[in-house]
Amino acid sequence: MDVSVRSSMIARIKRAAIHGRTLQGFILLLCLLLPFAAHAADVQATLDRTTMQLGETVTLNLHIKDGTGMAMPDLGPLQQDFDILGSSQSSDLSIVNGQRSAELVIGVVLRPRHAGTLVVPSLDVGGARTAPLQLVVGQADPASTATADKSVFMESELAPQRAWVGQQLSYVVRLYISGNVTSGTLDAPQVDGVQLDQVGGDLRYDKVRGNRAYRVIERRYAVVPQHAGTLTIPSLGFRGVALDPNDPDSFFGAGTQVGASAPAQTVQVQAAPADWGSSAWLPARALSLSLSGWPDSGTPVRVGQPINLTMMLSATGLPAEALPPLSLPAMAGATVYPDQPKTATANDDAWLQGSSERKFAVMPERPGTLTLPATTLRWFDVTSGQEQTAEIPAHSITVLPAAGAAAAASVAAPPVAPAASASVAAMPASAMLQGVPWRWVALASLLLWLGTVLAWWLWRRRMPRGAVTATAKHASGGDARQQRQAFLAAARGDDAAAQLRSLLAWAQAERPAIRNAGELEAALADAAQRQAIDELQRRRYGNVARAANVDLAATFGNGFAWRDDVGDRDDGLPPLYPFRLE
Repeated sequence: MDVSVRSSMIARIKRAAIHGRTLQGFILLLCLLLPFAAHAADVQATLDRTTMQLGETVTLNLHIKDGTGMAMPDLGPLQQDFDILGSSQSSDLSIVNGQRSAELVIGVVLRPRHAGTLVVPSLDVGGARTAPLQLVVGQADPASTATADKSVFMESELAPQRAWVGQQLSYVVRLYISGNVTSGTLDAPQVDGVQLDQVGGDLRYDKVRGNRAYRVIERRYAVVPQHAGTLTIPSLGFRGVALDPNDPDSFFGAGTQVGASAPAQTVQVQAAPADWGSSAWLPARALSLSLSGWPDSGTPVRVGQPINLTMMLSATGLPAEALPPLSLPAMAGATVYPDQPKTATANDDAWLQGSSERKFAVMPERPGTLTLPATTLRWFDVTSGQEQTAEIPAHSITVLPAAGAAAAASVAAPPVAPAASASVAAMPASAMLQGVPWRWVALASLLLWLGTVLAWWLWRRRMPRGAVTATAKHASGGDARQQRQAFLAAARGDDAAAQLRSLLAWAQAERPAIRNAGELEAALADAAQRQAIDELQRRRYGNVARAANVDLAATFGNGFAWRDDVGDRDDGLPPLYPFRLE
C-alpha cells in the first residue's frame, strides 16, 4: 500500500473519531494495521566478528527472510558510534521438496568512532526490530605504526600462551595490503604432532595504520596439540604482484614482486595431570551433558512399553572426535537398545563446538520401580585450571504390569464378594444339611471331568508330536494359521515393527497368556528363534541394521519350538484352572 494512501486513510479515521464515531474509527484502524503487523519481516542481525581494534572496519549483516525487493532500512541509529562506509545487497533463492525460501542479506560496512564496548543498536527492518549486538573495540597498537610505510605486511597471533595436551588453541594470521596487489599466494601452516584446521572462511575488512588505509585478510585456525612440549608454528609467507597505475607496463602484467611474512609463534604444552586416572581427558572451555525423554512421575509406563531417551554432550574448545561415546548405565529390570550416535563439529567461531547425540530405547521387563542411575563425566576447565564434573541425576519411575497381564489376573482370580461370604456364614445348619446332596453331585462331576482329562492326556502322550500339533491347530479354528501367514508375509519385508507385531499375534493365537516379546522369547526352546526375536527387538527399538544371517521366514517356518516346561499347551485355549496335570 502506498504511504500517501495509508496516511490519507488514517487522517479520515481521526476525523471520524472527532465527529463521534470513535468506535468505528478504532475498528477501522485495527483492520488497516493488522495486515502490516502480519507481514512483518523475519530479520536477524549478525557481525562478522565481535572484537576489533580502533581504525578497523566491521560488517553488519542483516538477514531478511523473504525480503526480496525490500528497500534499504534506516541506518541513522548507527551513526552515533559508527561511520557508515558503504553497503551491499545479495539474495539467495532455494527450493527444497517443493518449498520455496528466499533470503535477502544487506551488508553494512562500519568503522567505530571510538574504543570501548559499543552496542550496535536495534534497527527497524521491514516492520521488525533486530536484536542489539555488542562489539568490543580496543585501542590501536602503537607498535604497529612501524609497519605503516609498507604496502604489504603480516601479523600472527597464538592464544593462549600456555596450554594442555588436547586443548584447542586459536591461531590467527592477518595480511595487510595497501594498493593494487594481484596474483597473491598465502602459505598454510604445516606443523607436525598437531591437529590443525581452518575455522570458517576468510574475514575481509579495512584498517588504517599510520594514516594509511589497508585491506585486511584474516584467516583463523584451530590448533589441537597431541603431545606435550614446545609447540612452534613457523613463519608463514605471502607472495604477490603490485601494480603501479602510473606505470604503463603494469597494464601488461609487468608489476613489482612483493612479499611479506608472519612471525613464528611458540607455546608451551603441558601434559595431562598425573593423577587424572583412566577416565577420558577432556580439556574444554565449557561442557554440558543432558538427558531428555524420561517420563514424568504422573505418566503411566507399563511392561513392554519403550521409553525413548536422548542424551546430548556438547563441549566448547573440543572437536567431536575427542568426545567419549555416550551410553546409559545398566538398569535392573530393563533392557537398553542404543541407536547409532550422531556427532558434529561447528567451526564458525574462534572455538570449536563439538557435539554428540545418541538415542536410547529402554524396554521395562517387569513391574516395580525402575531406576536410571546417575551418569557423571569428568572434564578439565582450561580457563580456570580446575577439574569439573558434568552430571545427569538419577531418575526413577514406577512400571505397571502390562495391560494384558492385569486383565488376565482379574479373570483368573475373581474377587469374592464380601456380602456372599457373610450370607454363607450366617446360613443355618438345617439349610447347609439340605445342600449336602448337591455337594456330592458336584464332586462326582469333578471326578468325571478329571477322568476325561486323564484319558485325553494319556491319548495325547501316545500320539506322535506332529499329529498333536496338527490337532491343536485344527482346534484353534484356523486363527493361528491366519496369523502365521500374516507373519510370513511381513517377514519378507523390512518393517521391523510390523514383523514383531505379527509375530506376537501369531504366538498369542497359540498361547494367549503371552503378553510381550520378552515372554515369547522365554517360552521358546530353540536358540535360533530366541536370537531372531532379540535381533528383531534391536531393529524395532534400537534402529540397528538388519543382520544378514537372520532369516525370519526360515527360522519360524516350521512353527514355534515351545518349551515343555513353560505352559506347554498346544490347544490354543487359556487354562481353566490355576494348576496343571502332569
